[in-house]
Amino acid sequence: MSQQPVLLPYADPAFVADPFPLYRELREDGPVRRAVIAGGVEAWLVTRYEDGLAALSDPRLSSDVRDASDPRLMEQLPSTERESMLSNMLRSDPPDHTRLRRLVSKAFTARRVAELRPRVQELTDRLIDGIAPAGHADLVADFALPLPVTVISELLGVPVSDRHDFQRWTDDMILRRAEMPDPAVVDGAWQQMHAYLAKLMESKRARPGDDLLSALITARDEEQRLNEDELIAMSFLLLAAGYITTVNLIGSGVAALLANPDQLALLREDPELLPGAIEEFLRYDGPVNPGIARFAREDVVIGGVSVPRGATVVIASAIADRDPGRFPEPDRLDITRRDNTHLAFGHGIHYCLGAPLARLEGQIAIGTVLRRLPGLALAVPPGELRWRPGGLRGPQTLPVTFRPGGRR
Repeated sequence: MSQQPVLLPYADPAFVADPFPLYRELREDGPVRRAVIAGGVEAWLVTRYEDGLAALSDPRLSSDVRDASDPRLMEQLPSTERESMLSNMLRSDPPDHTRLRRLVSKAFTARRVAELRPRVQELTDRLIDGIAPAGHADLVADFALPLPVTVISELLGVPVSDRHDFQRWTDDMILRRAEMPDPAVVDGAWQQMHAYLAKLMESKRARPGDDLLSALITARDEEQRLNEDELIAMSFLLLAAGYITTVNLIGSGVAALLANPDQLALLREDPELLPGAIEEFLRYDGPVNPGIARFAREDVVIGGVSVPRGATVVIASAIADRDPGRFPEPDRLDITRRDNTHLAFGHGIHYCLGAPLARLEGQIAIGTVLRRLPGLALAVPPGELRWRPGGLRGPQTLPVTFRPGGRR
C-alpha cells in the first residue's frame, strides 16, 4: 500500500462528475488507503466490501467526532453551537445512541411508512402535473427536491411554507461546505436554524399536533429523556437527513437510467423491477460520497492494515459497493441484479433509520416519472451534468425533455 495519502480532487469537475476511476485505483491499491478528503482532513478509506461491512459494526470505531485526533473536524462545526450539533443519534454511541434512536424509531417502521404511500403518490402526481405540460424541466429543482422536503415536513410537523429557509440553511451547513469552506457561513446558518427550531418548539409546546416533533417534545418535557440540546439536534437531523439523501437518490437514479437506455427500456417494459432497481441505484451511485465516517477509539487493524487511535476512518461505500469481490461486473448498471446488499444505508446499529421511507419515495418518484413523462431524455450531454462535490453525491441539476401531456 502506498504510504502517501492521495488527495481526492473535489475542485476538479471531472472527478466530481465521475470519481469511480480513481476509486477503483484506490481499491486496487489496498483494502485501506490514506486520503485527504473534504475540508483537508486526512482519513483512512476502507475500500473493500467485507472490510467495510465489518467496520460498520466494530465498537472500536466511534461515531462521536470528539474521539477524533484531527481538530479540524471540530472546527468544521458551528463554533457557538458545537454541543447542540453533537447531541444527535448520528454522532453518538451507545448508550446515548440507543436512547435517542428509540425515541424516533416508531415513526419509521415499515408499517408506518406503508401508510404514507397514498400521500407520497398524491404529492408526486401534483408535482408532475405542474411540469408535464411544458415538455421540459429540471428534475432536481422541480421534482426531486420538493417531493422529499414536503414529505419530511409533513411527517415532522414543519410548515412547508418554511422549506426555502431551512433548505438554504442546510445548504450552507452541509451541501456547500466542500465548495465554500467558510466557518462564518456555517456559524451563521446554524444560528438561524437553531433560532427557527427553538421558536418552532415553543409553538408546538403551546399547540402540540399529531406529528413527530410534538412527540419528541412530549418525550422531553414529560419523560425527561431529551435535553434541550438533544431536542434541537434531533429536529435538525431529522429535517436535513430526511430529504437530502432522497433528493440525490431520485436524481442519480434517473440520471443513471438516462445514461443506460437498455436499463431504462427494461424498467419501462417491466415496472415490477422497480424495487430491485432502487437497490441497484443505491449500489451503483449512492447518495453518500465517499462514505461514512468513524473515529478510532484505539489502535485497530482493518483489512490487515494498522489504523492508529484517533484516526478518521471512512467506510467508503461508494468504493466498496463496486468491489468486484462482492458484486460481479460492479461498474455496470444492472437493475436485475440479485443479492444486492449494498452499504449505501450503512450497517449495524447506525443503519439508516429513514431507509424504508427513502425507498418508498424513490420507487414512487421514479416509477411515476417513467410512467407520466414519455420520451424522457437529457436536455444536455451527460458530460455536462453538474454534480455535487464533497460528502454527498447527486446531480445539482437534471435538465430533461419529454413529450408534453403526462396524463395520470
